[in-house]
Amino acid sequence: EIFGVAVLIYDQTCAAELRRRRKRGIEVDPTTRVFINEAVCEGCGDCSDKSNCVSVEPAETEFGRKRKINQSSCNKDYSCLEGFCPSFVTVQGSATPRRAHLDPAILDGLVGNLPAPELPALDVPYNVLIAGIGGTGVVTIGALIGMAAHIEGHSVSVLDQVGLAQKNGAVVSHVRVARERDDIYASRIADSRANLLLGCDAIVAGGMESRRKIGGGVTRAVVNAHMAPTGAFTLDADATFFESEILDSIRASAGDNLTEFVDATKIATALMGDAISTNLFLVGYAIQRGLIPVSLEAFERAIELNGVAVEAN
Repeated sequence: EIFGVAVLIYDQTCAAELRRRRKRGIEVDPTTRVFINEAVCEGCGDCSDKSNCVSVEPAETEFGRKRKINQSSCNKDYSCLEGFCPSFVTVQGSATPRRAHLDPAILDGLVGNLPAPELPALDVPYNVLIAGIGGTGVVTIGALIGMAAHIEGHSVSVLDQVGLAQKNGAVVSHVRVARERDDIYASRIADSRANLLLGCDAIVAGGMESRRKIGGGVTRAVVNAHMAPTGAFTLDADATFFESEILDSIRASAGDNLTEFVDATKIATALMGDAISTNLFLVGYAIQRGLIPVSLEAFERAIELNGVAVEAN
């Protein structure tokens, strides 16, 4: 009764999964990188229109909003090159983003002088809400904290809410740590009961679902101040992210004295040459502040057991 093709199945590796395989050496990583010359870019957004890619990000300059390619999240499908634009530059060969050159001796000396943090008490379950975006390791962080708590003999539950499997889509992980298993009645953190909001992405952390977990005067908030563009930016070249309103809403929910904003993306990228280090950097910051109930030694052991990018992490 039906003439012609009724169903077309397109079978291809998910772009986020392909990026993971490339990092682990399972798939070949293309050697060509794409950059945008800001001096030539006119900010028209045709590259976003052609590629529909969230790795094409806004670059705010003294001459207005331009475009840049996020080298850490780029899937290297080169669809952005289909736009009619002379500002695109391709670099071929083994080009890698620059990273800071740190003297290991100086770094070890600085770390050695840091005081050991006082860990939170576990008289009642300690609740950590991790709010971030897909493709940046939010689920990995929850698993690492859970393994570190297990190593130290604590009971732990980890509930990941990943939603749609999409790059830059909202991902939230509920991590609960307690002395005894019977102390954890539910995996989901109840409203107003989070002890720590770890905001790997400010927009997700400032969303209603995340802020509902904040208890005024109770919840500490450590939030990455960097604003990763949302899918709306690929559709609207002039999309606004309302940075100040989002950060103010988090501060108002937790309290000014309990909220800390850190430009983790900028710092981690400068140190490591890759923004994928951002979330682990933020965890290290929170551990040093005594806001995660696991020791640094246990967390580093969890990284070793995970067996992925151990030295970098």
